[in-house]
Amino acid sequence: MSRAQLALRVSDLEASITFYSKLFGTEPAKRREGYANFAVSEPPLKLVLIEGEPGQETRLDHLGVEVESTEQVDAAATRLKDAGLATFEENDTSCCYAVQDKVWVHGPGREPWEVYVVKADAGTLGKSAGPHATADGCCTSRTTEDTPAAAGCACG
Repeated sequence: MSRAQLALRVSDLEASITFYSKLFGTEPAKRREGYANFAVSEPPLKLVLIEGEPGQETRLDHLGVEVESTEQVDAAATRLKDAGLATFEENDTSCCYAVQDKVWVHGPGREPWEVYVVKADAGTLGKSAGPHATADGCCTSRTTEDTPAAAGCACG
């Protein structure tokens, strides 16, 4: 089963966990320092909460589609390239407490999207080596000059 992913950068992780637990009627599937994710069955959604700066408003960090296999990531990468989109691929990357294979693109408003598979749990937050990676975490919407405008970065 594939599901959409929404990753939010929140200033108060505990309050956000409480709110989204009530909203979706489920507790987080994974909680780590500065991080939580929910595996919501209805609607099929992976909600990722990443702790941001205190006092800042919640903001979109990235969007994604979680799939079941590396083969599905590879098929998405081929389909996106064939459609003329610039892509950035990573394999066996450790990001957001998980080992993942992924492909990333940008939407027309520069919103980062990823198609990814979680291959294993990881003991640390880690960070993606993608074009938007930062020292303080694996996800950000910042770009670099050497990255094509349509390439994107995110974590799941």
